[in-house]
Amino acid sequence: MLEIAAINSFYGRAHILHDLSLSVNAGEVVALLGRNGAGKTTTMKSVMQLVRARSGRVRLEGEDITGWPAYRVARHGIGYVPEERRIFTDLTILENLEVGRQSARYAAPAWTVEMLFELFPNLGERRHNRGKTLSGGERQMLSIARTLMGNPRLLLLDEPSEGLAPLIMEHMAETILRFKAKGLTVLLSEQNLHFARIVADRALIIERGEKKFDGSFAELEHHPEIRDAHLSV
Repeated sequence: MLEIAAINSFYGRAHILHDLSLSVNAGEVVALLGRNGAGKTTTMKSVMQLVRARSGRVRLEGEDITGWPAYRVARHGIGYVPEERRIFTDLTILENLEVGRQSARYAAPAWTVEMLFELFPNLGERRHNRGKTLSGGERQMLSIARTLMGNPRLLLLDEPSEGLAPLIMEHMAETILRFKAKGLTVLLSEQNLHFARIVADRALIIERGEKKFDGSFAELEHHPEIRDAHLSV
């Protein structure tokens, strides 16, 4: 589904991603792990072409999308949920969802408003409330639901568990597992190893913009030195 090949991404003169390569298979949930500043968000933005890599390629189902404008990447089937949520606080929940609406696409789960309200009951109960009245957890749910209204074939989730209460975090984990059951491909960035282990098929660890591990969580458990070196506080 997704292939990143030897990309080098910068913020000004700051070199963030160093020849980073990774892949995500169709229907797979992959956790991109690393400490703050490891380059996880930059990886997501490089896929969306919000940060343009100076070298290397990004491919979606074999098609080179490197250098495309971000709106074209989104229309082509990649949905991005940023860490900051970025909902429209003066719009209602229903209006936020309408902003994200795109036509159904081939080989991608098709979502409707009612399906999303079934997935996120809190949003359904408050569908006419404005975004400014929502809690942090509800804003996270709305940000994801709005992105799903675009019927993506690949979903990028940046720190989905950050700042959530334990009960909401549990619901978020169940939601991602439901995405997987529907065949949606997901790449999520995380610092919470326990959360990532619950939802993901595979772990990718990056440190200072370089890949340090790519394998199953069972393999990671057999290499505690890698976990301790790159994930421990």
